[in-house]
Amino acid sequence: MRKRALAALAVVASAALILSGCSGASGDSSSTIKVAYQKYGTFVQLDSLMKKVKKEFEAANKGITVQLQPIQAAEGDYYTKLALQNKSSSTAPDVMYEDTFQVKSDVAAGYLAPLDSYIAKWNEWDQFLGNAKQAGLGDDGKTYGISMGTDTRALWYNRQLFQKAGLDVPWKPKTWDEVLSAAKTIKQKLPGVIPFNVYSGKAQGEAATMQGFEMLLYGTKDTLYDTNGKKWVAGSKGFSDSLQFVQEVYQGGLGPTPQQALDKNIGTTISSEWLPKGKLAISLDGSWQSGTWLSTGTAPWPEWNDVMGQAPMPTQNGQSPGATSMSGGWTLAMGSKSKNKSAAWNFIKLALNKENSMGYDIAASQIAVRKDVAADPAYQKANPSFEFFSSIVPVTNFRPATQDYPKISNAITVAMEAVMTGQQSPKQAAADYDQTLTSIVGDKNITK
Repeated sequence: MRKRALAALAVVASAALILSGCSGASGDSSSTIKVAYQKYGTFVQLDSLMKKVKKEFEAANKGITVQLQPIQAAEGDYYTKLALQNKSSSTAPDVMYEDTFQVKSDVAAGYLAPLDSYIAKWNEWDQFLGNAKQAGLGDDGKTYGISMGTDTRALWYNRQLFQKAGLDVPWKPKTWDEVLSAAKTIKQKLPGVIPFNVYSGKAQGEAATMQGFEMLLYGTKDTLYDTNGKKWVAGSKGFSDSLQFVQEVYQGGLGPTPQQALDKNIGTTISSEWLPKGKLAISLDGSWQSGTWLSTGTAPWPEWNDVMGQAPMPTQNGQSPGATSMSGGWTLAMGSKSKNKSAAWNFIKLALNKENSMGYDIAASQIAVRKDVAADPAYQKANPSFEFFSSIVPVTNFRPATQDYPKISNAITVAMEAVMTGQQSPKQAAADYDQTLTSIVGDKNITK
């Protein structure tokens, strides 16, 4: 706790120093806009975009300085540090990189400004797909974030390792049991290779919840949230079955060790080391994975498309629709405390025009949310995995976009960690989750 407190104070202090330096240079805080975003691990494409847009913006807007504030932190820590900056008008950013699942809770916290009046005058808004527009909505129906791209998730597998283990290639498992069976074969035939990774535990935060647990849960007959009744689901068999899958992977020796899995840097390790070096056979991961391996990425791997295959994540027992995925994405949002909202909007608009959107989507292996980008031959030919990951959009699911979701997501990671480390059975961890869920949303907002 003391270390987290000291880290938080350091963020505020460093932000204050940055701001004081900018004020001295410009003489007017409104002539400087601050742009906060995540810069972490192997994903540097966003940093490249922001530097490009800063240069273009300052050239077109004489007298206004863009102060880039990259936050070098894993996903969960990024949310914490960004929230800390937003608490004070002296440190709050004008523009921020905002995860779609955080939008509603951050609107409720008073961190974000509505963009509707700006969008109404923006002739490019019609280029954005409908679901992308929905991603930035608050509970009040107003738009608070503009989507940068979206994603899907599936099984990445090493064709060469599969062939060495005597497994069929191409691989298209139809049930959870077939996924686990392949992992068991890898364990038996290829000692020293980690058979399967599924993100799990508190250290992985939303990666564990969304890329791990929800990829399982939405492949059962159950769900996390009843959208029709607007109630959270407790006591579902699918919830316990999903934890059972996590237990089989980690307690069955089919995944990384719990110590490896709880390392905050495991995502970077997987993409830059384990997969390229043939140390991991199967990874349940995102469509952006290959961005690391492109010539513009941080760990170029020219052979990746020859070595790595992709397969949809099957539903639990092969029931309709046969496969499942999860989609999310990030937005650019305007800070409610911005002293120059017009400039902040112009920065967002410039960053998300066709040229910059396409450059970022290609470099970061994002599924395009602008129609003109998605239809552009340069985008379509840029990455051989785009076609596959776009093809599973029809079976994708989205996280419950409620104010309570971030707390509930954390409770899910607690349950996963208890199971993966052998501290609790799936049944016990599910029961504890139900109690935590009740304490977060109350009995009247739960269905069983």
